[in-house]
Amino acid sequence: MGEQTYDDGISDISDKVGVILSELGEQEESYAHGLDEARNALKSIRNTEKSVQPSRDSKSKIADEIQKLKFKEPQSPRLVVLEQELVRAEAENLVAEAQLSNVTRQKLKEAYNAEFLATIERAEKQLILAKHGRRLLALLDDAPMVPGDRRPVYPHGAQARQILNDAEDDLRDWRPEADAYGTPESRSPTNSFRGRISQLMKQMRLILPQ
Repeated sequence: MGEQTYDDGISDISDKVGVILSELGEQEESYAHGLDEARNALKSIRNTEKSVQPSRDSKSKIADEIQKLKFKEPQSPRLVVLEQELVRAEAENLVAEAQLSNVTRQKLKEAYNAEFLATIERAEKQLILAKHGRRLLALLDDAPMVPGDRRPVYPHGAQARQILNDAEDDLRDWRPEADAYGTPESRSPTNSFRGRISQLMKQMRLILPQ
């Protein structure tokens, strides 16, 4: 932009503003990567939901069988077997539902935290770039010129280059600010949660015939 004016100032500032604008576009790409990370976390919730459905269906199917058999053959010895199977199915479903709850809470926070952090990073880096872009524009003399006059030689080439260097340094040095909303590390359910489930399943084996 500005080549047809044969004005060194316009040419130099246009080129360097173009660099700033290009870097703004790079921030959009980084933001998109952050959104992908958030989507992947939400997919984990959907996958876990799908894995829970078979245990729900099994429990529901056995309960329906029991109700039908009670209506048709209330004294059937199969009722005892089905009721035992129902207890097992409920225990298995209890494990699956607890896991779903844990995963949903963890991944929900993880997903939206990733999205919000990406939003903050994009906004703060774009602010950095926009401020340096305005510094560049301030070097361009836009005072009206009378026809026939010559505009003074453009003196800001080195200063404009330094502004780009400053922008690069500021982007490289950028760090997210600590705040009161930092997402705590996920508390792994592997010990206490799995320990309780293991104990529950042992109890089921003790009270139910194999």
